[in-house]
Amino acid sequence: MEVKSYIENNKERFLAEWFELLRIPSVSSKREHKADMVTCAERWKELLLSTGVTHAEVMRTKGNPVVYAERFISPHVKTALVYGHYDVMPPEPMDLWKSDPFEPEIREGRVYARGADDDKGQTMIQAKGFETALQTGLLNCNVKFILEGEEEIGSPGLEAFCEANKDLLKADIILVSDTSMIGEDTPSLTTGLRGLSYWEIEVTGPNRDLHSGHFGGAVANPINVLCKMIADITDADGRITIPTFYDDVEELSVTEKEMLAKAPFSEEKYKEAIDVEELFGENGYSTLERNSCRPSFDVCGIWGGYTGEGAKTVLPSKAYAKLSCRLVPHQDSKKISGLFMDYMNRVAPKYVKVKITHHHGGQSYVCPIDLPAYKAAEKGFTVAFGKRPLAVRRGGSIPIIPTFEKALGIKSVLMGFGLERNAIHSPNESFGVDMFYAAIEAVAEFYREFK
Repeated sequence: MEVKSYIENNKERFLAEWFELLRIPSVSSKREHKADMVTCAERWKELLLSTGVTHAEVMRTKGNPVVYAERFISPHVKTALVYGHYDVMPPEPMDLWKSDPFEPEIREGRVYARGADDDKGQTMIQAKGFETALQTGLLNCNVKFILEGEEEIGSPGLEAFCEANKDLLKADIILVSDTSMIGEDTPSLTTGLRGLSYWEIEVTGPNRDLHSGHFGGAVANPINVLCKMIADITDADGRITIPTFYDDVEELSVTEKEMLAKAPFSEEKYKEAIDVEELFGENGYSTLERNSCRPSFDVCGIWGGYTGEGAKTVLPSKAYAKLSCRLVPHQDSKKISGLFMDYMNRVAPKYVKVKITHHHGGQSYVCPIDLPAYKAAEKGFTVAFGKRPLAVRRGGSIPIIPTFEKALGIKSVLMGFGLERNAIHSPNESFGVDMFYAAIEAVAEFYREFK
């Protein structure tokens, strides 16, 4: 049976099984969903067994469980290890969702639900691509699956799991569907990811909240101080001011710049999509370079003082912020974290106390485009989408990808099918139904080529 026919004959079942996973609120960052994480892992085990793997199990860890599955054809052929994650981001703010985030709904050809794209939708694409290849006689390699439940909180236990299970996870390549394409009409394969460092900072002034009339102007306001400290981290040219921050940053070659420039991109449409009049970033670089190949600094959240209804004239005791840096190849996450923490402690004025907590981080990653698995993925995309995919770097981070290379010595091919409009991590996350089926075809065709 041909690939397209198999997908067509099973499309309603594929959709129903996808929906079963989306209904499970597997939010890894909230303790109240601990039981849901186990439920989701067990459901994945059942689904993988139904695709044709010969063994699947839920493996307990110190954190959320890992789902492992495998199908062996022969010890003399290559092995692909498929990675995905079943945990999702919190759905809040709930009032911005047009439908229940954990009750998938199809509107205008798109599935709306938390995890529709990141990563239940894309992991289901890998599972159903494998099933389709197996049932249509295209499978030419051994296949293993490893699905974790802590990616959205930085995969804190997965490196240790990999180190302890090197023989179990031995493979020739890792396949990952957790990235995006340039557009529906412009298929692309991600060849690079930025790294990440993430912190929380607490700034303390007086030992209690004070009356702003009695103390304002005489006592430092920690919110004011924190805002000034944060603002000074970038200059008017969009450059990060931390000393030696750029020492390990590699400049793009002329060839890479030319390749990036070939990607179809409209700055006007980009601005229109996010409703801003002007863009801002590091001088001397294009928008596509800034958001994929250059480091960045962002305030992810900031709070303190009185934020309730009405007015309260208070000089707060504390101020808080969550901060992150996206990093590029050769920048070490731990080194940058140390630079940042030293810098913030050094510039903090004596009239406040500063406490910085490093939450998590990860290295950047670059995939060689001459790998046999990359070539197989390229062919799969070409068959499914009717055109050869572009090779592009993306601005996001998947900390486990460089960890895989470090712990297992295996490169990863990033077969991502997401789109900007899918709104991952945001209210009304979605994934196109037609894209779902086309992506399954691309994965199945990968297995035809990977030998």
